[in-house]
Parts: sequence; structure tokens; C-alpha cells
Amino acid sequence: MKDEALLIKQLIDPKTKNTAFNVLIKLYKERLYWHIRKIVIIHDDADDILQNTFIKVFKNITKFNQQSKLFSWMYRIATNESITFLNKKAKKKNVSLVDYQQQLASSLTSDDFFSGDEIQLILQKAIATLPQKQQLVFNMKYFDNIKYEEMSEILETSVGALKASYFHAVKKIERYIKNKKY
Repeated sequence: MKDEALLIKQLIDPKTKNTAFNVLIKLYKERLYWHIRKIVIIHDDADDILQNTFIKVFKNITKFNQQSKLFSWMYRIATNESITFLNKKAKKKNVSLVDYQQQLASSLTSDDFFSGDEIQLILQKAIATLPQKQQLVFNMKYFDNIKYEEMSEILETSVGALKASYFHAVKKIERYIKNKKY
């Protein structure tokens, strides 16, 4: 926590802001990229959203109230940017968000940046069938191993609601995989 408090102090100070921001990027770039990528699926889109996330962090660091961890705050920004992006894309294509996410999951086989096998592809397609909140909770718990308390800060939802969302997501994914013909 001392290191984070020092980093925040340096981020707020105009004299040290740029150097501190480079440190921040090195610390969190990869984790945030993969969080975003699990939401938007396409590499180039994830890169763009990551860049937008860091721009927002840079511009708004003085508004960070330090009630949560810095990473939780950045994770929330990345999540909101990703959701906004998906909603705009679905609206632009004149399809529902669920349909758009299914299209994205189906496109993984032709994505040069996807290196998963058939099981991973099926899992991604199953995740894409979930409501957005369940997708977020499942990805954060299953892939990122984020504790419910931290997830509660990021998604601004109660721990109980998050546990219920995860439980329902797991059941839906299990049903999807069982019904999938190999």
C-alpha cells in the first residue's frame, strides 16, 4: 500500500507525472489488456480500448478518491470502456449485444491472435451466451482469480450478488458444454 500511495502521489505531481505514468503502464498494461480482451475478444479493439483506458486514467488521476485500490479503479474504467465499445458496435451493426458477442466468439477461429484449442473456443462461445454481468463476473473470477470483495469495488455490486452471478454463469456454461456435440 505504501508503494501505491507513493505512485499516486507521483501521478498527481506535475513534475513526476510522466515518469510515474510510465511505471503505471508497465505495472498494469498486460493485466488490463487481457481483461479487456476477454470482453471484446478482438485484439485490435482491445488495444484501442486499453489506450483509451490509460488516457482516461492519465486525465482523471486527480479525481481518484483512493477509497479503493488504484488497480480496481483502473479495472472499472477498462470495464466501462469495453462495455461502451461493445454496445456501440452492436448498435452500429443493428444487432443485439448477445448476437454481436456470439459473432465475435465465432470469429475467434480466424483470429491470428487466438491460440486456443477447440475446448477453449467452446468455452469462449459459452461465455458469449451469458448476460454481460455474468460474463464479467465469470471472467474476473475464473481467469483473473479476483476476490469477490475486489470485484465488488470494480463492478460496484454486492458480494452476494457477485457470488450468485458466478454460480449462475457456471451452471449455464456447464449446460452449454454438455449440449455441445463434438
